[in-house]
Amino acid sequence: MGREYRINQEIRDSLAETSLSRSDLIMPYFVNDSSHSIQISAMPGILNHSIASLIPAVQEQLKFGIDSILLFGSTENQKNKTNDGSYAYHEKGITQAAVRALKKEFGNDLTIITDVCICSYTNHGHCGVTQGENILNDETLPILAKIAKSHADAGADIISPSDMMDSRVQFISDYLKEEINQKIPLFSYAAKFASSYYGPFREAADSSPKFGDRKSYQMDYRNSNEAMSEIKEDLDQGADGIIFKPALAYLDILARASKKFDTRKLAYNVSGEYSMVKAAGMKGWINEKEIIIENLFCMKRAGATDIITYHALEVAKNNWIE
Repeated sequence: MGREYRINQEIRDSLAETSLSRSDLIMPYFVNDSSHSIQISAMPGILNHSIASLIPAVQEQLKFGIDSILLFGSTENQKNKTNDGSYAYHEKGITQAAVRALKKEFGNDLTIITDVCICSYTNHGHCGVTQGENILNDETLPILAKIAKSHADAGADIISPSDMMDSRVQFISDYLKEEINQKIPLFSYAAKFASSYYGPFREAADSSPKFGDRKSYQMDYRNSNEAMSEIKEDLDQGADGIIFKPALAYLDILARASKKFDTRKLAYNVSGEYSMVKAAGMKGWINEKEIIIENLFCMKRAGATDIITYHALEVAKNNWIE
């Protein structure tokens, strides 16, 4: 195929191998239990919402054709933060309250995916119960299952465990089947790497580890075979989709998994990836719009069926894609 096939936009569009639409995008939201929204300094344009501010934000995205969200709850009350993060499954917790409010307002017009982890609700910032500086795997599983049930009871459509504890998909799936006798789709963060791209998120969710790091449970970024093994294990345990996190520096993992596994594959365009583009755009160093669209198309080209991105509303609102 020679240059004659690239000579103008119409020809290039007609021959494009990869498509991207609003229905491919999922907007992530932070929601906290204070009475007001909080600007996240490391993520320009992104708020840690109160429920009162979350409702109109979601209403706007629905107006522009984005009908799915990923919800992260956090607490401003330090008394709610404990070693075991048990406030994360409190019936009146912030995620549970936000899901109920959103379902009351938007019903089935909105698909709500909830993140299941305890890091925002622990006094140490880790994703599992601790003993000294050890992260306890099996002791964390019942807590994750209770969180998942509390989200399902509130009306969440899809549950997404992000903690990276071994066997949590099987444990959660069995627990939900036993407790509510209902199949709730599970999107597992099976391909989640110990990455420096999460920095702005940890500011937003107040979830930075107070000691050590997360390399004993999140994957080593030098490994690819490990990711394939984790994905297969979670799918065998009943996961209905796999989240790849981060996205841009890990497109090889996504592309490899796309050839190997027939499941929904969600690329998470994480906070650090978002903030770097925004910072460079604000400096005038890049064409921000073109970079955003190129990044999203690259994720789709690598095999993503869905893209979780903080750019979702901006892209739809400005009609950058169909």
